[in-house]
Amino acid sequence: MTAENPRGPEEQAGREPGQGPEDKPFQFTDKRKVDPQTSRPREGAAGAGGGTEGDGGDAPQSSDPLEGLDFEPSGEAEVDAAVLAAQAAAAEHLDALQRERASFTNYRNRALRDQEAARAKGVEDVLTALLPVLDDVDRARQHGELTGPFAAISDKLDASLERFGVERYGTVGEEFDPTVHEALMHQTDPEATSTTVNLVIEPGYRIGDRVVRAARVSVVGPE
Repeated sequence: MTAENPRGPEEQAGREPGQGPEDKPFQFTDKRKVDPQTSRPREGAAGAGGGTEGDGGDAPQSSDPLEGLDFEPSGEAEVDAAVLAAQAAAAEHLDALQRERASFTNYRNRALRDQEAARAKGVEDVLTALLPVLDDVDRARQHGELTGPFAAISDKLDASLERFGVERYGTVGEEFDPTVHEALMHQTDPEATSTTVNLVIEPGYRIGDRVVRAARVSVVGPE
């Protein structure tokens, strides 16, 4: 024989007398360990061996705030991406800087070459304009007419030309070289073994290795 239950059906279902199932509001308990707003562990979350909030667990809480996370932190990945981006930007800037430096070096070298070429051309133009004067001074020297103040002026002129790299050449007795001499007259000598200069009509002038005017000479050579 079954004993009668003194509680009514509403009390057995956990409702107050007179209250239907549709009258009780639905309640949701958020038991997530991580706050979705701040992404930080909530106070009272379960530790290594404790219970959840409100379950009366007295296990000590862990000191590591990340221990209760249910996802892997992405901070390290973000740092690595930022470092890679910074390294790429630095490499790009370094490459651009090296290109600019190489371009500037080439420009500087080219400018120096152009400057030196312009200087040499200017000296050559001045020397070419002075050749008639230098020839007259040289003839006066050969005839012994360059004396007194004129001799001092001639010496100063020669010294000024030497400062700019101008060299006068052509002397009697040196071997004839068609690259630096211009033979205006030629004589033969049965005793001569090579062609040599026996008279300098007009001296030659050169700047470094560049001949501005070849020495105009008379030569003597074997038959």
